[in-house]
Amino acid sequence: MTSSADSPSAAPEDLVVTRATPEDWPVVTGWAADEGWNPGLSDTAGFFAQDPEGFFVGRVGGEPVSAISVVNYGDAYAFLGFYLVRPDLRGRGYGITTWKTALAHAGSRTVGLDGVVAQQHNYRRSGFEPAYRTVRFTGTAPAAGTPARVRPVRREDLAAITAYDASCNPADRPRFLEYWLMAPGHRAFVRETVTGGAGGGNASRALTGYGVVRPGRDAHRIGPLFADTAEDARALFAALTAEVAGSAVAIDVPEPNAPAVAMVEEADFTPSFETARMYTGPVREFARERIFGVTTLELG
Repeated sequence: MTSSADSPSAAPEDLVVTRATPEDWPVVTGWAADEGWNPGLSDTAGFFAQDPEGFFVGRVGGEPVSAISVVNYGDAYAFLGFYLVRPDLRGRGYGITTWKTALAHAGSRTVGLDGVVAQQHNYRRSGFEPAYRTVRFTGTAPAAGTPARVRPVRREDLAAITAYDASCNPADRPRFLEYWLMAPGHRAFVRETVTGGAGGGNASRALTGYGVVRPGRDAHRIGPLFADTAEDARALFAALTAEVAGSAVAIDVPEPNAPAVAMVEEADFTPSFETARMYTGPVREFARERIFGVTTLELG
């Protein structure tokens, strides 16, 4: 996710932008929490697992004042997030200098981002074009029984989930998923079809969706929620919310996916804010209709 930025100006001489380490990042997630983004409590390790070179902090006199991430996925795609400047130091050029430094990390890749409404015009000036709107819905997780054909993720599911996930994204992300599915506090489920196996034969299993719920600062967050059909998505949504029944939950839903919007509205979830997915160029084809919940607004 991206938020507060500076207008273009001369590079401030007192700003030093360097790559960030996981130890640097808690201050940045604190800024994100102050913006109301509700970062996940265990997100940092997963983000750095994907691209440890893709995180940047700007400092003045050794103190962090700005941040951004530009995480590379393969040779063709990168995702920009965490674009932040400390509120008391905005308007001094720190943001745009940090932005330019970090974007060089993407090279010639197409870059995506999820931009808040107030900054979308600035991102268009930097070459980003909107693809669709994403709406965060929040509500209280309902209690539900265990849906049919839904079970917790097992480590041996990783290869199948990685392949499924690749069909729902502009890029493969195996390193990220290896952490995300098994991280502390994360609860992941798959839905599958099972055929054959009668008379002692081997059963055949096919994945029809998966989802993850994790603890956040202000509410649990569901993401991703990817599914073949609305029925698959509803079954997974029921399993994920049952895990945290009675707690506040947030899910980021692509507005063009009408069945996804209907699913969360029927659960009495309500919109809390919106972003726009934007790209600097073409991305590979992926099954947008399977995206019922975005993984994160920080890494796509």
